[in-house]
Amino acid sequence: MSGGEQFKLTLLLAWPSIMAQLAMCLMSYIDAAMVGRLGSEQAAAIGLVSSTTWIFGSFCYATSSGFSVQIAHRCGAKDFVGAKRIFRHGVLASLGISVLLMLLAVSIHRALPHWLGGTPEILADASAYFLIYALFLPLLQLAVFCEATLIASGNAKVPGILSVAMCGLDVVFNYVFIFLLGMGVKGAALGTGLATAAAGAFLLWYAVRRSRELRQDEYVRPTAPERRQVSRQAFGISWPLWIQNLISRGAYIAATVLVAPLGTIAIAANSFAIIAEGFCYLPGYGLEDSATTLVGQSLGAKRPDMAKRFAWITIGTGASMMAFLAVLMWLFAPQIMGLLSQDPEVIALGVKCLRIEAWAELLYGVSIVAYGCCIGAGDTLVPSLINLLSMWVIRLGLALWLIPRYGLVGYWVAMATELCVKGLIFAVRIGRGRWMKTRLTAA
Repeated sequence: MSGGEQFKLTLLLAWPSIMAQLAMCLMSYIDAAMVGRLGSEQAAAIGLVSSTTWIFGSFCYATSSGFSVQIAHRCGAKDFVGAKRIFRHGVLASLGISVLLMLLAVSIHRALPHWLGGTPEILADASAYFLIYALFLPLLQLAVFCEATLIASGNAKVPGILSVAMCGLDVVFNYVFIFLLGMGVKGAALGTGLATAAAGAFLLWYAVRRSRELRQDEYVRPTAPERRQVSRQAFGISWPLWIQNLISRGAYIAATVLVAPLGTIAIAANSFAIIAEGFCYLPGYGLEDSATTLVGQSLGAKRPDMAKRFAWITIGTGASMMAFLAVLMWLFAPQIMGLLSQDPEVIALGVKCLRIEAWAELLYGVSIVAYGCCIGAGDTLVPSLINLLSMWVIRLGLALWLIPRYGLVGYWVAMATELCVKGLIFAVRIGRGRWMKTRLTAA
């Protein structure tokens, strides 16, 4: 393939993923805007536990990666029977893991807001929101697994369409539960959970019955040795991601603990600014999915040269798009924050945070897409270590120094600095090429 053909293929695969990211971003906006109309305390309740929900959600994504990367390699080698067997085993294994995560989350839902330093007026809402989120974890895992495996097989269109549909359902369910039924914060969690469940059910049906690469025919049942091999390889891919998610998301929780004493306004502004920044993430995470699939299938086809070209094409495209959106975010930060909150103090503080973060989006885009390239090659340990060290040493180290002096603005300066440094490190790693030396096989 020529460079132009690779670029066209990248965009063809990326646009549904970008649409999916847009839908997820809109869901966050919708939840935040609807809850924000209830008041700053309700918004702060969700913001307090949001870092912890990210941890549990990230475990679902990491578990799915252990199987989706193998499916990308099998599809690249045209071994579709092998891909179907991995899918069958993976959906059962990932659901089992998600049930354990659900039980853990349910067991800590009462104590969690106290651990995070929440103020008394938001503890009850924060606990209730996290409990409902926890109960939906197996259904979230199902949706994430089916989405990841379909994209790995080369089908990003159906997951993209379903993400948009899920966004529409989220609007309807949230309106019903938050306002019509008067459930407030609990209604936001329930509406999003039901929308996710509906999307996951359809994606499972599509993968099992309609997907050419993954549909479950009578001859695809994996043997016991195959299940052991798939499980070993899945564990080899996923365990660094599990550790990374636990420790890096733990850093987000530590940041929440640092921000919480700044007060309800700071908690709400921080939560809303993180949601608003998701506007810039869209192309980065969309291209990350494309990079994982294209690199994985190229290596499955024994074409490391093509894998490296796809890596640079996806990185350059994703980083450029994120830089463009960062300019828009800087210009329209007041309007964006105004959509999420009616509190002038929350809006003013959030605008300062967004304009700081805008300067880091270019290199943040590099790190996001480069990470997807590494996952596609089965290279998860070193990238996970890069993420861990940058979060705990650079971001939190600077935050400890800057927050007492500059408040929430100091935390966002620390975060922007960390993202820039991490982007440069990932660019160097991709350039050296060692990330393609994977032990995975396409057989």
